[in-house]
Amino acid sequence: MKNRFDWMPNAVSGPPRGQPMLSYLKGSILFAIVCLAAALGFGWYQTHTAGGALAALWSVAILAILEVSLSFDNAVVNATVLQTMDEVWRKRFLTWGMVIAVYGMFILFPLLIVALAANISPIAAIHLSFSDPHRYEVIISSAHVPIAGFGGAFLSMVGLKFFFDEDKDVHWIAVIERWLTRFSSLPSIEMALVLLLVWSISLQLPVAEAYGFLGSAVLGIAAFIAVDALGVALEAREERLKSAGALVRSGLGGFIYLNVLDASFSFDGVIGAFAISNNMVIIALGLSIGAMFVRSLTVMLVDKGALAEFRFLEHGAFWAIVALGGTMLASAIVEIPEAFTGLIGAVSIFLSIVWSIRHRKRHPE
Repeated sequence: MKNRFDWMPNAVSGPPRGQPMLSYLKGSILFAIVCLAAALGFGWYQTHTAGGALAALWSVAILAILEVSLSFDNAVVNATVLQTMDEVWRKRFLTWGMVIAVYGMFILFPLLIVALAANISPIAAIHLSFSDPHRYEVIISSAHVPIAGFGGAFLSMVGLKFFFDEDKDVHWIAVIERWLTRFSSLPSIEMALVLLLVWSISLQLPVAEAYGFLGSAVLGIAAFIAVDALGVALEAREERLKSAGALVRSGLGGFIYLNVLDASFSFDGVIGAFAISNNMVIIALGLSIGAMFVRSLTVMLVDKGALAEFRFLEHGAFWAIVALGGTMLASAIVEIPEAFTGLIGAVSIFLSIVWSIRHRKRHPE
């Protein structure tokens, strides 16, 4: 089966597959300890009570668990990209990518939404997050429709692109996946489907919200096309270098793709976090712990060869992405609980693992 990330360079061998699981998670565990200690200190600073400090610690722990449970399918999909990257870019994904996730999605992204929605400066948005967290939460929640449009459209494109692949010869849900590959030769079939779905949902929205939803969805599709185009450009560049005898070890395309994908997965997590806390510091600490564990799990999946061991694991992750993209788009008109969204991904991943084990037993060769 042709990998849809063939434009990326081959990976060098990672750590041995016998490496203990704890060795992959020790950095995340240390990071979690620091963040939990910071939560205790922040809770005490705000309330000057042990109860307030413990409440902050509890909220951060719950948010971390929420982020991991919602993003495990993200780890599997990330692993399909990361396995084609060399060790240098893997480390950059764990370090620079973490900085982008924490400061970009969990801190700057909500502040930018508040600044634009309330027509105030980013500095005023920071002040608002501390002085009036309830209003800060209301403003963030009011931007749900355009966020759902952008994130839902981008994720739907990612998921459908995997199944509309004429070179795809491994099928999990064979009845559906074989049927989808028959239409893969049609140019931009996945884009047409996403646009039709977006248009159908926009008809159910008030005019003002419909324009914002449509515009954001188009930007989401454009973002996917831009990242895909970057991959094609990098492939052409690397082919030229290879033909000239140069050693190609760049993972820039994969690095950019992973961070855009991470951002799209984080939309629902950031919005859902306000169900637990409306404090920007608490949310950032909790989601950051979760994001760090997701990155460690991604590297572990690659080094342990999980994608090769479990034949349908990748399929389960992409079905989860399609479902998540669809539910994000639908959430513009229907309220969908965060627990349901996370459950879709967990069930899809679990079933794909079960089917992979069954297949391996029936076909040991």
